[in-house]
Order: sequence, then C-alpha cells, then structure tokens
Amino acid sequence: MPRTIIIAGNWKMNKTPSEATSLARDIAQNIGKQAVPSVVICPPFTALHAAATQIAGSAVRLGAQNMSDKASGAYTGEISAAMLRDSQVSAVILGHSERRSYYGETDAIVNKKTIAAIEAGLSPIVCVGETLSEREANKTFEVIHAQICGSLANIQPVQTENLVIAYEPVWAIGTGKTATPAMAQEVHAFIRKELAALFGEPAAQGVRILYGGSMKPDNADALLAELDIDGGLIGGAALAAKDFLALVESGRKAS
Repeated sequence: MPRTIIIAGNWKMNKTPSEATSLARDIAQNIGKQAVPSVVICPPFTALHAAATQIAGSAVRLGAQNMSDKASGAYTGEISAAMLRDSQVSAVILGHSERRSYYGETDAIVNKKTIAAIEAGLSPIVCVGETLSEREANKTFEVIHAQICGSLANIQPVQTENLVIAYEPVWAIGTGKTATPAMAQEVHAFIRKELAALFGEPAAQGVRILYGGSMKPDNADALLAELDIDGGLIGGAALAAKDFLALVESGRKAS
C-alpha cells in the first residue's frame, strides 16, 4: 500500500501557550477533517494543552518534542510517555540533532526512549543525520548506519507499524543550505535499505521517512516527488500558518 505522507511541524522552543492557541487554531481551521496528508504539530510541553484544545475535532494530530525513557519517579524536569498520552499526544520526536548535540543524547539513549514510546502506544519520530564535517569526510552512510542500528536496537518488525524516521542533514538545518532532492533521496533510499536489513522488506516499505533539512514551500514539491521521501519534519516554516499550510498542500498534491 502507498505510504501516507506526513507533514510534521517541530515548533522547538517557540510559542507561549497563548501564541500556540492562535497558530494551532489557524492550522486546524484550514485542515479541518482532511486526512491526507497526515498533519502533526509538536509544540513545547507548556503549550500542549492549548494546542490540543484548538485542534480537537480536526484531523491534526498532536506531537511532543521529546520524552523520558522512564515511566515515573524522581526524575526532575522529565516528561513520561503516560503524561504525553494523557495530554492527547500521539507522536513524539526522539533523537533530534539538537538533543544529540546540545544535550549529549546517544543512540543508546534514543533507543530506550523509542522502545518506551512504542510500548506506550506513541508513534516515535526517530531522527538521524550527519554533520557538515561528517558529510565532507564522506562518512554520511557510516553515520546513518550507526544511528539506525543503535537507535532501533531490540525492536521487532511487528513494532514498526507506527515508526517514523526523520532524516535531518544537520548541515542543512537553519543554515539556508538544503540538500538537493537527489541528494536527499539517496540517503532516504539508504535508510530504507537499512530498515529492510533490520526488519525485513515488507516492514521497511511501510515505514515513513521524513526529510528534515529545511523543507520550505519553494522546495517541498520537488522533495516530495522523490520515491523514498514520505513527508517533512518542518522547523522554521512550521511557525507561520501560511508557510506550514503551503507545505501541507504540497503533501496533498504528492499523495
């Protein structure tokens, strides 16, 4: 079966609850009950409730930007999968390059979180990608292989039904640089090959692989036309309803 395109907005550390109310309302009113593509917004933890209130009754899904691998306990400042589920969250971004770079998250940590998300019934959006120095050293595939194998260790093929991978070339995030559609497709195809090696071809063909390297309205159509690019994990363009909805329209056309 064809893979449903996902357009997911990562708001990062932006939008107060009142600002999130306005943005989520604008998105939900335009999306309505439109089911294709699948639309996910990922506000900060403090704005989850505000966003959830505005998207209720629409096809827009709520996502979070991170979570703990622990179920509960003395882990000050952490958020559990159960807390997210109770906040109407159905998806969670894990292993984002900023979490890996700024907060030292390793593949092993991402793996624990991914397993916890799957066991809680959340859809994990697991991020992988290389830095500029790694790309220039021709280590892209080596890095991606290690991140895929490490982040998805001990997961069974049957558990991949709601698994999503996001390829984010770190050198193309917030820099104004963007991988060409052909460059992005090459890595996406490699990721799918790695997934097939881990879980088998049928499972690999069902996993959505998003592009997370500065997808914008002016390059989305070309990126989404590629065989193995199944949507986008959107950063800056997710903070303005007009831009984000333009990307949703690109996803609809490509579906």
